[in-house]
Amino acid sequence: GDIFVTNDPYEGGGTHLSDVTLIAPIFYEGQLVAFAANKAHWTEMGGMAAGSWTVDSTEIFQEGLQLPGLRLYHRGQPDAALLDLIAANVRLPEMTLGDLYAGVASLRAGEVGVLELCRKYGLEAVHHTMQSVLERGRAVAWTALRQIPYGHYSAEDWIDDDGIGQQPLHVRVQVLVDEGGFTADFTGAPPQTVGPINTTRVGLEVSCREIFKAIVAPHEPNNEGLFDPLRVVCPHGTIFTAQRPAPVSIYWETGAYASELIWRALYPVARGRLPVGHSLSVCGTILSGVDEERGPFVLVEPQAGGWGATHDRDGESGLVVAGDGETYVMPVEVCEQRYPLLVEQYRFNTVPAGAGCFRGGFGLVRDYRVLCAHAELTATFGRHRFPPWGYAGGADGSPNTIEIYLHGGSAEQPAIRAGKLARYRLRRNDRVRLITGVGGGYGDPLARDIQRVWEDVRNDLLEPEEATRLFGVVFSQDSQGVDVAATAALRKARRKGKRVRR
Repeated sequence: GDIFVTNDPYEGGGTHLSDVTLIAPIFYEGQLVAFAANKAHWTEMGGMAAGSWTVDSTEIFQEGLQLPGLRLYHRGQPDAALLDLIAANVRLPEMTLGDLYAGVASLRAGEVGVLELCRKYGLEAVHHTMQSVLERGRAVAWTALRQIPYGHYSAEDWIDDDGIGQQPLHVRVQVLVDEGGFTADFTGAPPQTVGPINTTRVGLEVSCREIFKAIVAPHEPNNEGLFDPLRVVCPHGTIFTAQRPAPVSIYWETGAYASELIWRALYPVARGRLPVGHSLSVCGTILSGVDEERGPFVLVEPQAGGWGATHDRDGESGLVVAGDGETYVMPVEVCEQRYPLLVEQYRFNTVPAGAGCFRGGFGLVRDYRVLCAHAELTATFGRHRFPPWGYAGGADGSPNTIEIYLHGGSAEQPAIRAGKLARYRLRRNDRVRLITGVGGGYGDPLARDIQRVWEDVRNDLLEPEEATRLFGVVFSQDSQGVDVAATAALRKARRKGKRVRR
């Protein structure tokens, strides 16, 4: 009946304070059999900003309520004092306690399932099966790893900034694949920063596991054995391994880079399993304020973006990024019913970027109009300065961007264009535009199938002029079809021009 709670990012297996873990031991006939665990994002955990993450915190104490491994339930009964403490430190206690009780219910469901197995098959058989699962995972991983050519691989990139300063941060990875396993070495990473872009070693480890699994065994169920070949190396005190009390509020931005660095390094030998660069950032968004009819509100959501092309198909459009794949995008109707917001547009971002033999997927554009007297926007749109990468002649994608249009100001030129905002104050009829990037392209754009280009033009995803500029496709004078002969001539001339310039 005991349940323990922790959100410690440094020593408690956490990531940031909103990601809360509940753990319950499971006993059968007086013997400890297993642990049930639930880790979930709780929308409100207090701190300096509604929604409990921000881009300008400078220490963990500003980011919310810390729960360093406490007993939440004892013999099946909740600790009323601890529940009162949690409720007193969050803006929306009903929502937070609802998250808590949902997690508790999931632990009980896990306990019921394990005990049913023990009663049906016996404890020895259950333990033997658990061990077999781990051994299978280990065997699958090592076998799959041998399909990757042994060697050294590397990649580097730039993180926009730490949330407070404007200086970009250079990051890199060295990957060694050999008979000893798969080693990802982040030695040389920048020191932990003043702003909350930091992640801890736990965040680094899980980010590396995410991409390791995608490369080695994407269809296998997760278990510890599957990650037996993986080694992660990084000194303490970097942006990937921050130490208390460094801020970690938007840790996911740096964790996503750790994953994509490995992704990029291994792409030449794993391109059949991976796309090229995608919008990467969760594009986390918080809109908060007071609804005159329903009281305080906090909307916390990710924004879906464009994924990179693969070696044989166009990128996917409007998908949540790899590091946030378990979340959902809120339907417009639900948003407008729950919050004092009007969604004025929700469409693909079709800027001409990510060209290639296979083009990048489209990002999204979403406009919110504020319908209450006052509101605040906090948002972190990484890859605002350094767009998704293309490959093999494919063009880079486009950046993620936040735009603010003030009521009474220009409807065409934003008052603010940024990648990060902290508690930006909005008034009634101000408009927030959230733009996620187009993914990177793969291969020479001049080799793109003419019919695919025509379909994009016909579906209003590409202007005819851009089709000619990017892909060398010429249309008939009435723009009702492709001029095949003129297209072939233009492409031939451009290819010849490329050879001359080289």
